[in-house]
Formats: sequence, structure tokens, C-alpha cells
Amino acid sequence: MERCYKHPMATNIGIDLISFHIPSYVLDLSVLADIRGVDPNKFVIGIGQERMAIVPPDQDIVTLAANAALPILERAGRDNIELLLFATESGIDQSKAASLFCHELLGLPASCRCLEVKEACYAATASLRMAAAMVAARPGSRALVLAADIARYDLASPGEPTQGAGAVAMLVSANPRVMALDPESGFYAEDIMDFWRPNYREEALVDGQYSTRMYLSTLIEAWNRYKAASGRGLADHAHFCFHLPFTKIAYKSFERLCRAEGAPRPEPEELERLIAPALRYNRQTGNTYTACVFEALCSLMDDPPAPLDGQRVGMFSYGSGCMAEFFSGVIQPGHREHLFTDAHRGQLEDRVPVTYRQYEDIFNYGVPTDGADHIFAPYRGGPFRLAGIKDHKRRYEPR
Repeated sequence: MERCYKHPMATNIGIDLISFHIPSYVLDLSVLADIRGVDPNKFVIGIGQERMAIVPPDQDIVTLAANAALPILERAGRDNIELLLFATESGIDQSKAASLFCHELLGLPASCRCLEVKEACYAATASLRMAAAMVAARPGSRALVLAADIARYDLASPGEPTQGAGAVAMLVSANPRVMALDPESGFYAEDIMDFWRPNYREEALVDGQYSTRMYLSTLIEAWNRYKAASGRGLADHAHFCFHLPFTKIAYKSFERLCRAEGAPRPEPEELERLIAPALRYNRQTGNTYTACVFEALCSLMDDPPAPLDGQRVGMFSYGSGCMAEFFSGVIQPGHREHLFTDAHRGQLEDRVPVTYRQYEDIFNYGVPTDGADHIFAPYRGGPFRLAGIKDHKRRYEPR
């Protein structure tokens, strides 16, 4: 049997169910390329992105996360969920945790700890680890981890084509049906300034080349620690899921791991088998920050090149600033019966394309910060929406 998180009363601990949600609007990057006067291949081939999710005014991280979580709760119920962690770097309040808004919308029990977790794109991995630790201590309990973000950069900036939005929800339990987490991991922290967003800005600031260098160097640091703790090598993993600010970095990451291990670069067909299945969703949504690596996991499981039952998947999570972790998990036998594959595919296929003018209008509108009361018209979207702002309070409602 594969080695996983263990507890005297629980064999495995990990992801029992996982679901993701994206906005119902999308911009094709060929449209953006035409407006910016660049070759579309700069986006499609150069960074590996094809489309970006567009968030309408009546959606935010709370509604995205709640929409991602609802299918899980409808299938698995709400009993014994004692922890709700919301990972984001797109926080909506300097005091109140976004998880409490979701707690109300989702009808979760009152005996539930609700927190918001921040460390750039790494926060969801930290939340998953904390949730697993709680379940290990209380095997009869369950935890819900939410990761939701809206990636925004200045118009016409180098980061603009990597924008995106989305949310992932994960139910963490003993004896999980989808992925059992391995106990070993490797992590690395360093105080750097490669990407940041001061409180007075809606758009992030990034030193792109420096951030990529740090991503790749911390990958090796985290991998070496993971390898020392687990005794595993590259060949012990059937697939890899990487944090995806843009999908091209996944190939660079695996090549860097091969060099660090003194292993030959795989043939193109083998490289595609190892890496490409985890990239398909992100190509269509853009950067989802905290949700990225778990969106990649959904992409891999929804359309694997071969059955994944009993296979180990390597996961690398990076958060600028910076924090990195390499960890792994074993896909559980029969997991396909517990996925939301059709719902995920349906969301991607049913999105409404927007024109460049519509994209720019939505970008400039954002959520008003003038302190006045606002009512938001309904747009296409999931079960929950942001109805408006009154007396400086956000008002959410079922659609």
C-alpha cells in the first residue's frame, strides 16, 4: 500500500472531493493580440495561454468560491465540517474573513472555524496541509478548503495576457475518495519582492523575469527537501502538477527537475504525457493564483492519458514573496466516480465570449470603492451572486 498521512483511527487523509468554478465570460487572447498589435503566437505558444476568464460586476471571490463548493456539499452533505479555510490574495475586507461570507451562503454548521489564509498563490497548499492536520487529530471531522482569486494587471502591461479568475473547493477527510496525501513534503521560504500588490492598488506589480527565476530555483530547493524526506525520485510519480502563472512554465519546471537529477530530457511524447494533461484548463482560464495547482489537478483527473488509480502525482506550489512546497498524493481507486468532470467541461464550453471593448469596460468598472450604495445587474453565472453594496456592506444572494 502507498504511504500516506496516517492516524491510529484513519488509514489515509486527503482530498475527498474537488470541484472548480469559473466565470461565465471569456476573452480570446487572439482578440487581445490584435488590439495590442502582437502576433497571437506570442500568447498561445510563447506563454501557453489561449483565453482568459472575465469576471462580471456581480461576481467576486466569495461567489466564485461558494459556487465551486456547492456541488461538493450537495453530494457529501454538511455534517462534521469543522474547519473552513479560504485561501486568496484577492481579499475583499481587511478584517472579516471571506470564509464567513461563504459559511452563510453555503449553510455550514455553526460549530465551524472560519479563517482566511494569505501567502500569494501558496495559500491553498498551506490550507490543505492545515486541514489535513486537523482531520488527523479528529478523524471524524471534515474540512472545506476554498481557493479563489481574480488575477489583475495593468492594461497593456506584460502581465495582462496571463490574467484570469477561478475557484477550487476541496473537501478534506479521512479515507478520501479522490487523493490521499503523502506525509512527506519539502518546503522553502525566502523574503523577496518578485510580485506584490500594495493595499492601495487593485492591480498587482511583478518583476516577471525575477519571479520566474525564483520560481525555478525554489522548485529545486523544495524538491530536494521532499526527496530527502520521502526517498522518491522523478520516476516514482506518474504525473506532475505545477503552479501555473502561465502554462509554459510547467515544461521549464520539469526540465529543471531533470537537470537537477542528472536525468535526460524526456522525449516529446513522454513529456506531453507527464505534463500536458494538467495544463488544459489553465490555458482556457488564465492564472487563478491560489487555485492554479489544484485546477491543474482537476484538469489531469478529468482527462488523463491513462487510468490514474493508485498512481502518485507530484505537486509543486509557489507563492511569490516567497513560499514554495513540493508534495504528492496517491489517486484513489474508483476516484472517477467522484469527480465533477461533466460540470467542469460544461462551464468551459458554455462561456460567453466578450469583445475587447466589453473586456475593458468590465476591467475599468471593477467593484466601486467610492463608499456609495450600489446595485449590480444580474449577469450569467453560478448559483450565488454579489447583489450590491449598501452601507459599506457587500450583499450576496442566490441567483
